[in-house]
Amino acid sequence: MPAAGYAVAVAIPVTALALLAREQVGFVITFDKNAIAAATDITRANPGLYTALAWWQEALQPRWVYLVGTGVAAWIWWRHGLKSRAIWGFVTRMVAWNIALDLKYVVQRARPVVTDPVSSAPGYSFPSGHAANSAAAATAIVIMIWPLLRTTAAKVVACSVASAIVVLTALDRVFLGVHFPSDVTAGVLVGSGLVLASYAGYRGWNPAHPTDLPDTPEEVDAAVAESDSERADAHTGSVEEPEENPR
Repeated sequence: MPAAGYAVAVAIPVTALALLAREQVGFVITFDKNAIAAATDITRANPGLYTALAWWQEALQPRWVYLVGTGVAAWIWWRHGLKSRAIWGFVTRMVAWNIALDLKYVVQRARPVVTDPVSSAPGYSFPSGHAANSAAAATAIVIMIWPLLRTTAAKVVACSVASAIVVLTALDRVFLGVHFPSDVTAGVLVGSGLVLASYAGYRGWNPAHPTDLPDTPEEVDAAVAESDSERADAHTGSVEEPEENPR
């Protein structure tokens, strides 16, 4: 089953990272600490970079991320009639938000300790909530609007923008010194992996529906032609003529 496959593919690396972080395995801890020290040194030496990072941190707070995602879900529902897809996207993002939060209390990894911190954040460190939520929202939004992207160029742009947002958010957390690299890696895996697993399940459950638009232009044209034909039949009230009774 595709959904189970995605879930396993995400669970294995996330669990491995969680165990390595929780058990303070040498090479992971060394890499994380060295990366945090180097990143915060760069931020500390560049006030303009710090300002941009602090702005991005606020802009990608979960409340804003999910507000945008909810707006997209509402738009594709009321404007394009993609009801089941909109509901799937909204519910999946809410679940991802809560799972990422719950994992923090399971692993209970402390935040990075920096001698001269450039920023601070409350709560536990693993996984990064910002990274998980941005990955979940970006993946879900791209999937929600995918049937509406008519050209390959539009699809490439959507995927590129979503990927850029996730990568910048992950870097933001490290350069502010509030998350280790392994935290943001796990966050991205949790967020995007959960959404992909959920979508695989949704595709397996959701029956074909005229409002779930096909992906290719050829399929779009065929669907439009079929819809026009059905409307024409409905307006004309055409029915098959009964056969004459044989004599």
